[in-house]
Amino acid sequence: MTWKRIVGLLLVGAGLVMLALKLGHYYDPTPAVKRLSTKAGPAVAKTIDKIQPERAVYIFLIGLPVCAGALFLFLSKNESKPGERIPVEEHLVVHRPIKSPIKASARNKTYYACNVLQVGPETRQIWQFDARNGGFALNRQQISMPGELLPKGLVAKDLRSLFQRKLNVAWLPPENVFLRVAQLPHSEFNETLAMVELQLEKLSPQPVAQIVWNIQVLPHTGGNMQTVVVIIVARNVVEEFLGQLEGQGYLADRLELPVLDQLSATAINEDGAWIYPEALGSRNAALVAWWYGGVLQNLDFITLSDGNRPEAVQEQLNQMAWAGEMEGWLKSPPHWHLVASGSKASEWETALRTALDQPVQVLEPLPTPQLAAATARRATLASPNANLLPAEFATRYHQQFVDRLWMKGLLAVGAAYLVGVIIYGGVLGVNMFQASGAESARDKISNDYTNTMQLKATYGVLKEREDLKFAALDSWTAIAELMPETLSLDTWNFGDGKRLVLSGSAASNEHRQEILDFEKAVRKYKDPKSKSNELLFDPNKGEGLNLRVGANGAILWDFSVELKRSEVL
Repeated sequence: MTWKRIVGLLLVGAGLVMLALKLGHYYDPTPAVKRLSTKAGPAVAKTIDKIQPERAVYIFLIGLPVCAGALFLFLSKNESKPGERIPVEEHLVVHRPIKSPIKASARNKTYYACNVLQVGPETRQIWQFDARNGGFALNRQQISMPGELLPKGLVAKDLRSLFQRKLNVAWLPPENVFLRVAQLPHSEFNETLAMVELQLEKLSPQPVAQIVWNIQVLPHTGGNMQTVVVIIVARNVVEEFLGQLEGQGYLADRLELPVLDQLSATAINEDGAWIYPEALGSRNAALVAWWYGGVLQNLDFITLSDGNRPEAVQEQLNQMAWAGEMEGWLKSPPHWHLVASGSKASEWETALRTALDQPVQVLEPLPTPQLAAATARRATLASPNANLLPAEFATRYHQQFVDRLWMKGLLAVGAAYLVGVIIYGGVLGVNMFQASGAESARDKISNDYTNTMQLKATYGVLKEREDLKFAALDSWTAIAELMPETLSLDTWNFGDGKRLVLSGSAASNEHRQEILDFEKAVRKYKDPKSKSNELLFDPNKGEGLNLRVGANGAILWDFSVELKRSEVL
């Protein structure tokens, strides 16, 4: 089980636990809030409703770990099991084209920055170049001691490296590097790699299974030919060097040789030999490049002994010249050039003039920062198939970079989740404290609240009774004022707090009109207490006038009205 699957299961489990707690109403004060809202008064219930926790907090606490865990589980599905991995054989030859761990679509993208590291016996120097206007400009230069770690912010890759690609280049110490020159037919780069591979056993001083190699194509005057410099390094030397870089916190993407950029920067205007002191990392050694016909014919090195320096230099250069004559490319006496500056130039110039008894032209070499810039430019344009970095190291570095991003993302998610839990706990604690305070306040005012409600109800009943008494008196006053003397009132009934039923009689049918006028006057009677002269009775409600003949020819009448202000009462 991979770590991504374990982390995914833990996150999903945490989300399910939070869901169970929510369904079980743990840490949820809602039931208590509802209970308080029914017992306490409206003001207390309103206060409690304001302090209920937001439901979005539950969605955050449950949804975030579940979604993150599902993402980790999905990513772990595509990983191969340990038993399915293809083992890397120990005798793997790293000279074959290296498959870059980066997708092919990303290889053509430009680099945002490039670091070039030079590891010396006493100091380490690093240059950082930024891509500007199609080239590289020096942004930062730093020198550190061997025991110090390189600046992490300068060499490490982070999430921004996915969008702003950074290339880490290290200069390989040249003392254990073998350089060979081959003239091959002009072809594509991959085909050139294949042709060099066929001749590798003849070119390499060590068994092919124990080396790593790379090529550098140089200009050639022939249209159908090309000059290829083959760089050969023992595999154990590269692994030891990469181990030192890893201990210093530097994960290299490419291993380069600065002498190749020095060769390319040298202006070749005649046939002869160009000597580069200290190009092989030794104070008493120099690289000799033989150019004839505008073509690099051979690369070799000479050493200065402590005793007979001029004689040793003369002997070594003569052997190289004889070899060139035998191979057929040395057709005229060479012109001698020394590419050096300062004390090295004076020391080597004296030895060469004494040994050769010929003039030596001294040329200024490319300064180290410019040499590093040239290496950065060449490394960013180089094919990913040509690299001295072993394939398994490139794959491991890329996997470490991806794992670092995942771990940082996981830590960020965990930190956000922890902050959310802390905020939720704080809000919940405050809400519970406020709810407890509201409950205590409810207990204190509960008796007073009950007594107040009882007094309010009693007052309402008494007020209604009083209003009904005055309403009955007003009705009686209205009947007394409006009823003619010829009519008699037999019954007067005031009920339901609004309905007035009247019944009476008249001596004969001659008083019928008076009965009708009396009924109309009652319905149009205005309330004397009303300032706006409103009617006392509602003219549209109540039963109409009912007339009937009684004994001895008497007229019996009855009708009912309703108070218009009964709703107020």
